[in-house]
Amino acid sequence: MRTIQHWIGGKPTEGTSDRRSPVWNPATGQQQAQVILASPADVDEAVQSAATAFLTWSQASLSMRSTILFRFRELVSKRVPELAGIISDEHGKVLSDAAGEVQRGLEVVEFACGLATVLKGEYSDQVSTGTDVFSFRQPLGVVVGITPFNFPIMVPMWMHPVAIACGNTFVLKPSERDPSVSRLIGEMWAEAGLPDGVFNVVNGDKEAVDALLDNPQVAAVSFVGSTPIARYIHRRATTNGKRVQALGGAKNHAIVLPDADIDYASDHVVAAAFGSAGERCMAIASAVAVGGAATDLLAAVTEKAKAVKVGPGRQPGCEMGPVVTSIARDRIVGLIGSGVAQGARLVVDGRTIVVPGHENGFFVGPTVIDEVTTEMDIYREEIFGPVLSVLRSDTVDEAIALINANPYGNGTAIFTSSGEAARRFQRGVNVGMIGINVPIPVPMAYYSFGGWKDSLFGDKHVHGPEGVSFYTRAKVVTSRWPRTDHASDASYLFPTAV
Repeated sequence: MRTIQHWIGGKPTEGTSDRRSPVWNPATGQQQAQVILASPADVDEAVQSAATAFLTWSQASLSMRSTILFRFRELVSKRVPELAGIISDEHGKVLSDAAGEVQRGLEVVEFACGLATVLKGEYSDQVSTGTDVFSFRQPLGVVVGITPFNFPIMVPMWMHPVAIACGNTFVLKPSERDPSVSRLIGEMWAEAGLPDGVFNVVNGDKEAVDALLDNPQVAAVSFVGSTPIARYIHRRATTNGKRVQALGGAKNHAIVLPDADIDYASDHVVAAAFGSAGERCMAIASAVAVGGAATDLLAAVTEKAKAVKVGPGRQPGCEMGPVVTSIARDRIVGLIGSGVAQGARLVVDGRTIVVPGHENGFFVGPTVIDEVTTEMDIYREEIFGPVLSVLRSDTVDEAIALINANPYGNGTAIFTSSGEAARRFQRGVNVGMIGINVPIPVPMAYYSFGGWKDSLFGDKHVHGPEGVSFYTRAKVVTSRWPRTDHASDASYLFPTAV
């Protein structure tokens, strides 16, 4: 049985723990590896390695950092197929989707390569007689990323390239469900020339997470996951005096107006609902049909959901793979049953799907459930599976009110040919990321990713300009070089500009 180790101080290590967790192949339902779960002592070793490396890495020139980032970018680019295969084998998503995930992560690396410009400070000349003021930003120290299973390479890359480029050192705690790709990223950083200890990986569960949150040498924590855990991470880490950005769950809506191109809208809603088996925080979970759009939209998404090609991630032509574990599958199946029991109408039932040759895989087929109301569990809970709920509203304003009443505020979309309706929507919804005829509005790397309400705890989004702000803090210097042949103008009054 293959054992997945930690990456600490520039080398693999088994650490001190004897605890192990299975890593499954979701397509076959068989265990393919085991991952070592870190002890608090292992976490302390990783943090200490990062703290030691920070003393020199924080003083490295911007040119040196950029050179290493460019090398890292080239190494990742050359190995996209290999990385995508590892992700597919442990997560279950199809190869093309996994390769797309790697590409979106690379975009953040490319943004980080240009940080010499983003890290420029400000300068004000002669704010008072003979006095200048300038500011610059410095790294925080040891920073931590705690990341989810659904994007095992992209979400960590939202964090560590920016943090490292800013001069911090990094400890990554990836999901124990699909940890292999993180180890390989550690090797790539080393091959790119990153000094030992600047990037570390500790695999683990809650025991490792708590050790990171409590460690006094950790300055900041970035997290992506469910809302209950995001709330816990934020509370515990801030209590310990750390800077925190904790991105939580989502319940993303797409509203479809009668003036929308139904064929176009249904194509994109189905792809956004069932891509990656719905295991995306930006997946469309709820389609809100406005007015007369309901009949045509439901017919179109029903037909297209039935046509989705489901199978193992490495099989050519497959559009959707399995969900990540049997526990996830059983939970999704249970929520579908709950929706039916509470009065929703099941239009496409994915619970009984069988993939020939992969009968033991963790598959749930595309599911469409109509006549869903906001009181039902299937609407209220984050399903994180290939389930599309269809709701109805009479007007755009009703649809906006429905979205705003939901506790989540991660992403949303509108399909329409009306610029007025789109503008009213983008200004009216209390959601952080909005798509206009775009179902999954994930910002490019030079913007920042993050939601509102229960989808974010903390005041900073990840990557982009807010990522730079999160991983640095400002110093403001007021400077004067007085002439020695002038009398001192020291005063007991509070200083003012003259």
